[in-house]
Amino acid sequence: MQCPSCHSDNDRVIDSRTSPDGFAIRRRRECLACKRRFTTYERVETMVKIVKKDGAREPFDHEKIKQGLEKACWKRPVSDVQLEAIVVAVENEIETNFDSEVESRHVGELVMGHLRELDQVAYVRFASVYRQFEDAHDFVSELKPMLAESRRPR
Repeated sequence: MQCPSCHSDNDRVIDSRTSPDGFAIRRRRECLACKRRFTTYERVETMVKIVKKDGAREPFDHEKIKQGLEKACWKRPVSDVQLEAIVVAVENEIETNFDSEVESRHVGELVMGHLRELDQVAYVRFASVYRQFEDAHDFVSELKPMLAESRRPR
């Protein structure tokens, strides 16, 4: 592991533990050259390929999904821990239910399902990009089921 400060590749692990989401190993390291400390995370590499709309295939990218969620949740009361939990849940569902390939459409629907439960504004933002809304009618169509649910007695 290269030190982010001096770029030396000589370090020692000070502490290892499971990350808060439970799906990674968090390691606290100390660079033996400059004595700075830094944290790394190790995750199981997902071998599932995402099949895009145009038929192209690319490896599942944990960070790509997180970046999309961060954009949808910009200035919303959603923490990084909550976003990471969604990404981990989606990744686990994909690994559990698909062997080698999954359509991007299915990944987007999984993300939207989790996001809808977390924050409705972020959900609509994500849906507007993911489903390529063209005008206000697309927003209204997406909101109608949500509004109907919120009117039902609990």
